[in-house]
Amino acid sequence: METTRRTLLKTLTWQTMGVISMTLLSLPHTGSFLGALTLALSASATGFVCFFLHELVWNRVGWGRHPDTKKAAR
Repeated sequence: METTRRTLLKTLTWQTMGVISMTLLSLPHTGSFLGALTLALSASATGFVCFFLHELVWNRVGWGRHPDTKKAAR
């Protein structure tokens, strides 16, 4: 299981990469850096919340996980 803090940090780094790539991709379409950044930030804010909630839900699902043999041996 991951801690909530780890999930939050993973979400932040993922969304940072997303903002950068979305800004670069939308810049030619908007013709404005501010417009491209605004579009990227609004999409990332939505993605941030969705990804964080998605990870929290999947952390509760046991399907497809293998037991940690190190913890079981203790």
